[in-house]
Amino acid sequence: MKTFYEFFKEKTWDLTEQWYASLDKNLDGVYGSTDQVQIENLKKQNYYFHEIFCELFNEQAEAVDEKFDQWLDATAKDPAHLNTPLDQIIGEFLSVQEKYYELVQDYIAYLGDKLSHKEVNTINRQISTSFNKLIREFSRRNIEESDRMLKAQQEMITELSSPVIKIKHDVAILPLVGDIDTHRAQVIFDKTLQQCNDIQIEELVIDLSGVAIIDTMVAAQIFQVIDGLKLIGTVASLSGIRPEIAQTAVQLGINFREVKIYTSLGQALQHTK
Repeated sequence: MKTFYEFFKEKTWDLTEQWYASLDKNLDGVYGSTDQVQIENLKKQNYYFHEIFCELFNEQAEAVDEKFDQWLDATAKDPAHLNTPLDQIIGEFLSVQEKYYELVQDYIAYLGDKLSHKEVNTINRQISTSFNKLIREFSRRNIEESDRMLKAQQEMITELSSPVIKIKHDVAILPLVGDIDTHRAQVIFDKTLQQCNDIQIEELVIDLSGVAIIDTMVAAQIFQVIDGLKLIGTVASLSGIRPEIAQTAVQLGINFREVKIYTSLGQALQHTK
């Protein structure tokens, strides 16, 4: 008679084929893919999960937790799974769990009902507790990776949206476009000083014609940029302040008197050396 481990081990590839055959191909992300390479990769991930999971029932097994850790890390950070709604992934975890319960019933039938209720409960409890732990851990890692990628993308967008563009030997412009919140203003402050220092800029025109709204916090950051530039030998001026910004600046008591201001970027460049 085979042990449950041996019985499970023989069924691992069948479990994968059964799972994929029952999979709703209309789901989003990786589960609805028609790409054969991605489908094969999905099956391999599923099959390897079965291969690891069955080792929980092998008394001689070693490093099962380590193998699960590697599987969770690779799958949770897999781009295809990151592009798949988390609720659908959890749904497929539960689908696999259900197939394991069915496997237990098949094993009972194989033994001819010789398995005691206690032994059945022990196997089912192992399945249940293991899945609860794995689902929680997968969700945590998947969310962390999604947040990390989102943050990296936001930082890249922010950096690309505040470029210092060199137009002459030691003259550059900083065209700002869109809304500027406190975080973006701080990034602009850091990057502008670094870029002006790296490419040895003596005059910088900060163009605000693409900025619709400005508040006291952002204005304060802009002044910090201007003051910081002075310390590294760069003189900054402003151009393209829109009427709405000018009106808001007056109402908020923002003082631009100590900074050279030009109507347009073209006018500002005419006055650069």
